[in-house]
Amino acid sequence: MDKLKERWGIDSNWSIIAIFIVFAINGSFAAWVAKPISEFLGLSPEIISVWIYWPLRILLIFPIYQLTLPIVGWLFGQFKFFWTFEKKFLSRLGLGFLFKENN
Repeated sequence: MDKLKERWGIDSNWSIIAIFIVFAINGSFAAWVAKPISEFLGLSPEIISVWIYWPLRILLIFPIYQLTLPIVGWLFGQFKFFWTFEKKFLSRLGLGFLFKENN
């Protein structure tokens, strides 16, 4: 726990526990939200091959997860951590331009 606290710049064990809870809840939440969106888009394993359905479903879950992570983090008092996490993660994916300030 001490290595994680140092690496993430966290002071308390509660913060680490809250961060783990946020990751868990948000993963389930993103999958839950993606289900009706998949159905609305006509994506169903009964209609299309499961080999196409699941990659498309995962591609749908990914942006939902990224959008809701800071929100769920905020609910647990960890917005600052998750906002920094999102900016770093998306920058590594080549989407850092989304957070650049125009001077």
